[in-house]
Amino acid sequence: MKVLVYPHSMEMGGSQLNAIQLAEAVRALGHDVTVASETGPLLDRVRETGLRHIEIPRHRARPSPRVSQMLRSIVNEGAVDVVHGHEWPPIVEAFLSVGLSTRAAVVGTVMSMSVPSFLPRSLPLTVGTEMIRRAAIAAGHQDVTLLEPPVDTSSDHPLVNGANFRAARNIGPDEVVIAMVCRLVPDLKLEGLLSACDAVGEIALGGPPVRLLIIGDGPARPSVEARAARTNSLVGRNVVVLVGEMSDPRPGYAAADVIIGQGGSALRGMAFGKPLVVVGEDGFSELLTPESASTFLQQGWYGLGKGSRGAGASALRSALETILASASLRQELGGFGRRLVEHRFSLAHAAKTIEQTYLHALRSKSSTSQRLADAGRCAARLASYKVQRKYQRWMGLASTEDDNHRARISAVLSATAIAPRSDGAAPDSLRKVSRQTDS
Repeated sequence: MKVLVYPHSMEMGGSQLNAIQLAEAVRALGHDVTVASETGPLLDRVRETGLRHIEIPRHRARPSPRVSQMLRSIVNEGAVDVVHGHEWPPIVEAFLSVGLSTRAAVVGTVMSMSVPSFLPRSLPLTVGTEMIRRAAIAAGHQDVTLLEPPVDTSSDHPLVNGANFRAARNIGPDEVVIAMVCRLVPDLKLEGLLSACDAVGEIALGGPPVRLLIIGDGPARPSVEARAARTNSLVGRNVVVLVGEMSDPRPGYAAADVIIGQGGSALRGMAFGKPLVVVGEDGFSELLTPESASTFLQQGWYGLGKGSRGAGASALRSALETILASASLRQELGGFGRRLVEHRFSLAHAAKTIEQTYLHALRSKSSTSQRLADAGRCAARLASYKVQRKYQRWMGLASTEDDNHRARISAVLSATAIAPRSDGAAPDSLRKVSRQTDS
């Protein structure tokens, strides 16, 4: 097959990194793969792999008529069989151009925490959690496959050396390093970043020697810097360090003793054999254990509201204190996470899943009349969404973060709150809470 992969951006981030990794892995299965994208930090990764690259304009509307025309030309001139769009702008552009006027099939991947209401329902779609898959089917999508965020377990593994990274930052051998690797953005990430600064600061005042390393950059950096400065002032030393963005964050993962994260970053931390505390919003944090793993396998590596220890910085502090108190427990939970990633989230498994999705999309392309009706619905709902967003910006209510990462476009996200059991373990039955997104 000839495949054109179209990530939504080339900034450092989980969805776009997954797109590139999948492109590499699908090529390794014997297919002809090209990446179409704007420029950005991850373009170096594309070049290193030897994947063919076609540049599209970085400054453009979303969706962009100009890019849609480019996609149609690329497909027709290169006899492309499948166009794979990652997140909603590439999916919409590919469907409204390639999907309606060429022989190629279009496949979409959404790794955000909900599926936008305006996405074409006849389009084969992959999503990152079973809960989101069920919600998409309930919303009318006809072909939805679970594609959990893949991890390259051959490059992300416990044998990567983090000693030089620690030495370069004057981190002593007795210090316990907690790392967060993520974009510094207002939505989904900022609450966890600020809670981590507070929790680690409280631990550092009277507990073991500890350091929090925040690896990443983004528009919320000033807020994170301010909270880090406040924490460092209270403690009297640089307990929170903003490392900045790293094109290859593997040394940071390897240098850590504990990972705080969500989504793809959480899984990468597990691949390095590190114990993990998953954070989300509304005060959510939860330590990954064999008892809590089933929750994350259903709802994804994220959460809302109270966990088994409560909510907020105090809950995060409790989870961290549990894992910081025992090196043997860190080793045990780190090994559990590594085995889980190898078994369920390997890149090789994901590549085979997406290959079958491509083949199925080619065999079962919907009728022209169905695609036209779907296109009309998509265009109408997208126009309504755009008007609403302009109004929100005018009123000062709109999020500053990109729509792909906000993940609040259409669906009700059903997440799981973990209530404590009398024995302190995660419950056998899961209490679901619903969160209405701004459709």
